[in-house]
Amino acid sequence: MLKPLDSPASPGPSRSAPLGEEAAPLSEEDISRLHAMHRPALLRYVRGLLRGDVHRAEDIVQETLLRAWLNSANEPVGWEPGRAWLRTVARNLVIDHGRREGHRTAGQHVESLESKPAPSDELGQLIQRRFLIQALSQLSRPHREILIYTYLLDRTGPETAQALGIPQGTVKSRVHHAMRVLRQNHPMEAAAA
Repeated sequence: MLKPLDSPASPGPSRSAPLGEEAAPLSEEDISRLHAMHRPALLRYVRGLLRGDVHRAEDIVQETLLRAWLNSANEPVGWEPGRAWLRTVARNLVIDHGRREGHRTAGQHVESLESKPAPSDELGQLIQRRFLIQALSQLSRPHREILIYTYLLDRTGPETAQALGIPQGTVKSRVHHAMRVLRQNHPMEAAAA
């Protein structure tokens, strides 16, 4: 049945706290747990979106976690943002940042080759990927694990040490030895790099 035009529309379902329960932002303990659980992956994701701008990525991640905390007051009691929600907020913040930066530089009309992405070379990428798989398969398991964590998964030394359950010094040593083996096995590629 249609409602008369002069009556206000009834609001849709509310995501606030149920009647009798007052919504409150996440506690400090909840935010600390959220930070510990999602920050490393979120930082890697945002760093990838920003092409390695670590400082800007850190700002975006902090803003994302702040928005999660602020938004928690408008959500049902017990609500916590999932990684997908956090990634969406972070991606939107990156897009907003890009738009703001685009407006600042639009009047300058300065374009350089360094600021343009390299053309996509799918065949070259396929060849590199096959070479990488073949080169890694020749390494011992510990050396392969170290290189995968540090270079392919973009983990820091302490993150790699924690994930593999080994000391940080061992991480550094294994990376050094694994790279040495790769250079010995593939001298032409090492000279080109």
